[in-house]
Amino acid sequence: MASADFDLAPRTLGAAPAAVKILVAGGFGVGKTTLVGAVSEVAPLRTEEYLTVASVGVDDVEGVERKSTTTVAMDFGRIMVSPRLVVYLFGTPGQERFWFMWNDLVHGALGAVVLADTRRLETSFASIDFFESRRIPFVVGVNCFHGRRDRGEREVREALDLDDEVPLMMGDMRERSVGRDLLVTLADHLIRTNSIT
Repeated sequence: MASADFDLAPRTLGAAPAAVKILVAGGFGVGKTTLVGAVSEVAPLRTEEYLTVASVGVDDVEGVERKSTTTVAMDFGRIMVSPRLVVYLFGTPGQERFWFMWNDLVHGALGAVVLADTRRLETSFASIDFFESRRIPFVVGVNCFHGRRDRGEREVREALDLDDEVPLMMGDMRERSVGRDLLVTLADHLIRTNSIT
């Protein structure tokens, strides 16, 4: 075959879209996997396994006794905002025994969403401390399961000891529109704090 049969001229490909990495964190059973699944436009990668008797006494299931699975590595989802921008979502594992993975997952993250559950607000303290200590901008989403709101925004903000500039949003994270609005709130926060321009 002659070389003329091959098109060796350089091709002009469209520029690859800019990639933005966002972490979704929070305590065990607050809805991280659910949020990633609700907003991802592709089938999310999930690393959930069934809770077994081996986790008894290790994982604190108080308040989420009906939970039967847990994330053991991470959740992963994707949102194509435009042909020039893609958002990758990484859901962190919530149990303390998997926190060592957060240090790897956080590399390259532009910002984070911390999910909280008013029944167990203390399970979100570690996530908030993690991002504050690394100066990574974050927003807090209070997962109001089935629309239930046990506490008001001011009470939650005080309980979590949040600075006034940290956005806080309440809603049922199973709803795609709520998750979308939470991510838009994070984008606005990143622009406002000059984390992106």
